[in-house]
Amino acid sequence: MAVPAVQFSEDQADAWDRASELLAVSGVDLVNETLLPPGGGTDKALAIVGKAGSGKTLLLARLAQELQELGVDVVSGDWEGRKRKDRRTLAILAPTNKAASVLRSRGVPATTIHRILYTPVYDPEYENIAEWLAGQGDRPEIEGLTDAALDRAYAFYQAHSSIPGALAAAGLRGSDFITGWKRREEPLDIGFVDESSMLDERQFEDLQEIFPTLLLFGDPAQLAPVNSGGAMVFDTLPESQKMVLHRVHRQSGDNPILDLAHALADPDLEFEQFERMIEDAAQDDDRVRIGQRVESEMMARSPVLVWRNATRIRLISAFRAAYGAPADGLLPGEPLICDGIELPVKHRKKRLDLEARGLIKGAQVVYLGAGNKAGFSRLHVIGAEDPRLSAASIIKIEKPDEEEPFIPYAARMGATFLHGAAVTIHKAQGSQWPSVQVFAPDLYAAARAGRVEAGQPLWKRLAYVAITRAEERLFWVTRYRLGKPKAPLSIDDLAKPAPALSLEQEEEPG
Repeated sequence: MAVPAVQFSEDQADAWDRASELLAVSGVDLVNETLLPPGGGTDKALAIVGKAGSGKTLLLARLAQELQELGVDVVSGDWEGRKRKDRRTLAILAPTNKAASVLRSRGVPATTIHRILYTPVYDPEYENIAEWLAGQGDRPEIEGLTDAALDRAYAFYQAHSSIPGALAAAGLRGSDFITGWKRREEPLDIGFVDESSMLDERQFEDLQEIFPTLLLFGDPAQLAPVNSGGAMVFDTLPESQKMVLHRVHRQSGDNPILDLAHALADPDLEFEQFERMIEDAAQDDDRVRIGQRVESEMMARSPVLVWRNATRIRLISAFRAAYGAPADGLLPGEPLICDGIELPVKHRKKRLDLEARGLIKGAQVVYLGAGNKAGFSRLHVIGAEDPRLSAASIIKIEKPDEEEPFIPYAARMGATFLHGAAVTIHKAQGSQWPSVQVFAPDLYAAARAGRVEAGQPLWKRLAYVAITRAEERLFWVTRYRLGKPKAPLSIDDLAKPAPALSLEQEEEPG
């Protein structure tokens, strides 16, 4: 057994051993610290599953660190460099930008599944800079780029290990050095997938085609993907390819939010009893609070979580009214959710450009203001490595009791958005926020409905997912009320990144 530097629980140590065995078959031996060229093993997957607080992320991070220390290169999706026959690679993936950013905030170099499925094509001249930054070539001489610009690129790369970010720091735009995007044709090596409970069958098949060695990390207590029949992809694996992590109290730090989440496993627990547990927790610990109303300030950056779509629309309408949002437009600082990209097949490159920048379905975005072209919006993509961009937008604001949404801005085609001040608990999976408001009347309605999913009352699955979205503080809102904001909406809290790549210089596709 490999001996990691951290102290694992017994089941974590067992999972570590199983993961080590799988990696050893592929030629990456953590026990003997040896690394063989790829191609020696057989296609294999292992799922490591457990509820919130069981240590999945700790295990993933430690395994990734061990692989890097052994000489395995991390593939980011930004740029891969020259292929070598003996090169071993690791990609650490999450289904959404937000989920990937949660890992990155913990020091794990994660990217989205989409950024691995589609890879950038670099202009050969500027690829010389990428090779130099990555230590695979000599310092180049590029016409139009000064030594000072190259020095800025080098300094940025040393701090952030991002080729696009480094080139942007040198004063280049995305269209200068990326000529397009292509679907990955050649397989990679080792893949770690966090939040794998969110994967659908098609995504799992894509990943199995790309990665001969695949480790899935997921929470079996979350909500299954829509139209999956209540099953998650790791449920299809044989029992011999699954490891279950159980909760370790010392790792959860006596967190009352996790205590509440794990209490939902009691089959005899009723909704009223659970609410009393929340009330008791709120009396003992400031990290749990009972709210008599939804706080509008919090909705601007972390959506209130609901079950029913009608509740979502009513809360969004109340949020906009509270801030005095105009009927014919958006205020800078209003939150949005990307609902997909509406572009015909002939504009596939444009679609890939937007998706590669983080505008995939479900991405959380803050509206910054109108773009320089009609129908364009300046946006901040939450969790993206390069968050600022301007893109053709179709923004839809749903209103109570109206079948058709109000559309304040619309390009002929582009990224579509819904308002993000409130979201359904299903859509919140894979995301976490420091503070989360859960709209309890909706969960009470789910309990009264008596619905069951995968053998468990639906309200318990909803409650589990909702409260575990809170990293630090949980607000359990009990009434249909909205608090008035104390200050106007603002974008001052959004950190300005290094010089951003811009998509606005391209004409809107017609």
